[in-house]
Amino acid sequence: MKAQSLHGHLDALLLAVLEQGALHGYAIIEALRTRSGGSLDLPTGTIYPALRRLERAGYVESAWSTVGGRERRTYQLTEAGRQALAGERAGWREFSATVGRFLGTGEAPASPA
Repeated sequence: MKAQSLHGHLDALLLAVLEQGALHGYAIIEALRTRSGGSLDLPTGTIYPALRRLERAGYVESAWSTVGGRERRTYQLTEAGRQALAGERAGWREFSATVGRFLGTGEAPASPA
């Protein structure tokens, strides 16, 4: 799946990954790849700008840490990020239910007379 296909959803995916705990950038990319069964194999040039955007919005905070002798920036969800994620989930449920009414496999609902 291409990054362009995720337009408007990448931030929510990143927040959901960070809900499990603090991660450095490469671990976030790996988590997206793993949880998607390999469908999301996004480049760092897509992930890091989104993380910076989330940090500026106050949804994510970062700190430098040393992992295996390497300096890495670790990101974690803030309380505002948890609230934003809850809102994203509610919006996704409404969106997918609405689109599902058109693209689902069942019969179309009756039109109002």
